[in-house]
Amino acid sequence: MFKNTFLLLAISGVIAGSSAYATESVQCVQTDQNTIAGLFDRWNQSLKTGNAKKVNANYAADAVLLPTLSSRARKNSAERIDYFEHFLHDKPVGHIDSRTIRVGCNEALDTGNYTFTFGDKSQARARYTFTYGWDGKEWLITSHHSSLVPKD
Repeated sequence: MFKNTFLLLAISGVIAGSSAYATESVQCVQTDQNTIAGLFDRWNQSLKTGNAKKVNANYAADAVLLPTLSSRARKNSAERIDYFEHFLHDKPVGHIDSRTIRVGCNEALDTGNYTFTFGDKSQARARYTFTYGWDGKEWLITSHHSSLVPKD
């Protein structure tokens, strides 16, 4: 009898704990493709400032940057700022050539092709993927991959 009562109490505790956990739910922030597209515009505007710290402010603290013109992954603010300090010397301005945007619960993906035009009017065509996450206050880049388009 003691064994059955103990087992019943143990199972009841697990079920009670599970149902309490199940009632906790993630609150998804409502967004749309236009809002996510605007995040590229925000990032591009920060490039135009020439200030690497302002560009880095678009990224989550632990975001990974796989940049267009470097072979090194940049995994923290100091590494991203270092990359952008060099990249910004050429006065890049980005333009989206084509894109696909997907929106989920507190995350979004923007992937496609863009072209950078530099101060000397040279250009670099690249493929890109931005992933974004909602941090409770704003959308930030959680990963950014960019690679030059290969010549066919």
